[in-house]
Amino acid sequence: MARLSDPVTILKGVGPTKAKQFAALNIFTLEDLICHFPRGYEDRTRLVTIEKLEVDRPACFKAMVMNTPRTAHIRKGLDVTKVQVADHTGRLNLTFFNQKFTTDRLQYGKEYIFYGAVSGDFIGYNMATPVFEELNAPPVTTRRVLPIYPLTAGLSNVAVVKAVEQALAICDVPAEILPQSVRQKYGILPAQRAYYAIHAPSSMEEAELAKRRLIFEEFFVFSAGLSLMRAARAGKTTPAYKHTDLKEFYQALPFSLTGAQSRAIGEIVADLRRGTPMNRLVQGDVGSGKTMVAVAAAYLTVKNSKQAALMAPTEILAEQHYKSLSKLLTPLGIRVCLLTGGLTPKQKKDARQLIADGQTDFVIGTHALVTDSTQFRDLGLVVADEQHRFGVAQRSALSAKGEAPHLLVMSATPIPRTLALLMYGDLEVCVLDELPPGRQQIDTFLVGESYRARINAFIRKQVDMGHQCYVVCPAVGENGDLDLKAATVWAETLQQTVFPDLQVALLHGQMKSTEKEQVMAAFARGEADVLVATTVIEVGVDVPNATLMVIEDADRFGLSQLHQLRGRVGRGDSKSYCILTTHNKNPETVARLKALCKTTDGFRIAQEDLKLRGPGDFFGSRQSGLPVFRVANLSCDLQTLQQAQQASKEWIEAEGTADTPEGAALRARIGQLFLRAQGTMN
Repeated sequence: MARLSDPVTILKGVGPTKAKQFAALNIFTLEDLICHFPRGYEDRTRLVTIEKLEVDRPACFKAMVMNTPRTAHIRKGLDVTKVQVADHTGRLNLTFFNQKFTTDRLQYGKEYIFYGAVSGDFIGYNMATPVFEELNAPPVTTRRVLPIYPLTAGLSNVAVVKAVEQALAICDVPAEILPQSVRQKYGILPAQRAYYAIHAPSSMEEAELAKRRLIFEEFFVFSAGLSLMRAARAGKTTPAYKHTDLKEFYQALPFSLTGAQSRAIGEIVADLRRGTPMNRLVQGDVGSGKTMVAVAAAYLTVKNSKQAALMAPTEILAEQHYKSLSKLLTPLGIRVCLLTGGLTPKQKKDARQLIADGQTDFVIGTHALVTDSTQFRDLGLVVADEQHRFGVAQRSALSAKGEAPHLLVMSATPIPRTLALLMYGDLEVCVLDELPPGRQQIDTFLVGESYRARINAFIRKQVDMGHQCYVVCPAVGENGDLDLKAATVWAETLQQTVFPDLQVALLHGQMKSTEKEQVMAAFARGEADVLVATTVIEVGVDVPNATLMVIEDADRFGLSQLHQLRGRVGRGDSKSYCILTTHNKNPETVARLKALCKTTDGFRIAQEDLKLRGPGDFFGSRQSGLPVFRVANLSCDLQTLQQAQQASKEWIEAEGTADTPEGAALRARIGQLFLRAQGTMN
């Protein structure tokens, strides 16, 4: 027997070339291959007669070859093979393109099983390049429920099917991790049956049962991992904060906090008094005041003789926090320090020396905070700003620089509670559902291309009033048939043709980090009137002078992402606007975009987005910190998620991960899952 850890090259027919193709799908071992699950199925179990074939509807049928196949060379690169087949109900002409081997494989007078779709003006008259198998041959592509796999260039579905069948024949499937009691309670298939059935189901019903088992398993493992993280945290102790008076801090603020901010700070103070490490998420809409909640926690940390660190996703955002918070905290006797990769080597060395010696209280920085060369004297609080840009591994790396420090993460991506439980299941959650006084209401409009002249006129009007504008495009460069606005092309058009007298800047994700930072900083200083960008500006600096956001081809974005982009304006004292453009006339698409025009409530928008599109906006393929689920689909598996969360909670509370085969296998699987999650961030 082979082992799951053996390379796929031990399989017959998998040489260096095919191994590279599998590697493009992150398939290196037999376990990777067995866990490469189908994205769908085609039910080819039902045989029909030739007269029952329907145009453009693929079907299986049995027929006899009525003549010797003949191949004609049409031109260079094109050979056409034709043959006629028949059953008791009729005849059918088959045409194969560049498949000369059919001349030898289809023999006159023999019956075969074919699968394909008829086409043309006459039903049953012609079928192009069907797949076929001999009547007595084992079913590979016909007479079965055929799994359809995610593929890559050069790798066919048949090649994957055959490789998976070989792997299942020579090695055991991954170990069972779900307790029998859980499987019985929730009607879950055993692991061995599920892994075989997901790849070679006897029916569509069995395929669904296998899929449900594997979805449940993934959610169970993830939920169990979060439960273990909670349990490990509960077992740690940290000195309870004795000094929790915020009167001096509140007096220093140039504004009053909202009720939501006050509630969140109250929950944080209770955490800090408890004597166990805080692990809390502050979730709030764009502009809801999350940063000030975090600063209150940092203030108390310093007053209790410990250091605090705030990690921002970009250098320019870190610098913005440093400037504004230094102004607030320095008069209160709190020493604030900046540490980013963009500092000079000497500046970084000096900053790290101050941090290590305890000569600074509150460190604001980027990923430079988690490098080995950054050491803290006594780190008591870690704050991760814009949490969706970081992951479990990064925030854990920063937390590891202290003795069980408190952790506070902030997210401006409103997420329905069900999904928040998954993404942030190891955190306590508090929500800021109020906006501070003075935040501008943003008027949002949906228009078509016929409004282009009016859009350009409105951009000029805003600039003439002394304001700045964003123009967001869904693509960086030209994109062929997609016909999407490309930032590079559109920026050039606006600068040279539409606004030759204005300063138009360009920003996109393919630029170097330093270049992006420079462009954004220049825009913040008012050195450009219009910034044409991709979604790289979704998380950026506050530019109070920006009053207009134009989002091109808005139908290409999710509602939550559009809401995040819209939040870049309305940060100053002037009236602000957002214009969504689209060519798409689909009624559902128009209804979705109009929903954004009706509300600025991020949580309502998130719920609508979940209903209309599924949670893709919250959990992209490279969503930092979120394990890469191989089969689960959150848009339709929420009920299974809730069951798996409940099951893992009940089992861990009752059994833990005791010294049982299932417990050991579960621990190993948890480690693999979070290791894959860490890999998506690199």
